[in-house]
Amino acid sequence: MNKSIKGIVFLALMATAGCSSQTAVTSPEKHESNVTPSTANVPASPVTSAPSAAPSPSGYGFDRWQTGPLGDAFFDFDSSVLGADAQAQLKQNAGWLDNNPLTKVLIEGHCDSRGTAEYNLALGERRATTAKEYLKKLGVAPSRLDAVSFGEEKPFDTSAGEDAWAKNRRAHFVIKK
Repeated sequence: MNKSIKGIVFLALMATAGCSSQTAVTSPEKHESNVTPSTANVPASPVTSAPSAAPSPSGYGFDRWQTGPLGDAFFDFDSSVLGADAQAQLKQNAGWLDNNPLTKVLIEGHCDSRGTAEYNLALGERRATTAKEYLKKLGVAPSRLDAVSFGEEKPFDTSAGEDAWAKNRRAHFVIKK
């Protein structure tokens, strides 16, 4: 009984948190509006590593996704471990943040649609926290970094399949005003 009450309370809290508005956070739909006609018709190039590997910046048309100076860090399936490509992207992000010392960033943890909502919220939190901790190790002040998980709730690509899922397994960076 006590367990089910806690579960209901947790779901109610998650539902209300999902309904709140954040004016500084850009929605995934805005990413698509920034697509130029020259890149919109370019087919996604396949990943040259193992099928479950996260895309590299050159894979899947990374430039098309990046709407600001900070790029996304991508993760393997069911993982919050930073691969070499993700570490390289976070180093670039840390360099930009060093040059812009007044900027604060919200790090959003995202997952693909596989797994339960609860599991994906926890995995998204681990991904956002992993990215935040790595940036802290690179010298970015913790007071400039916030982390949040959206789990599978705000996918970049809503289609199904490994290409779409790989795009959604990410830590996304939103500059806070």
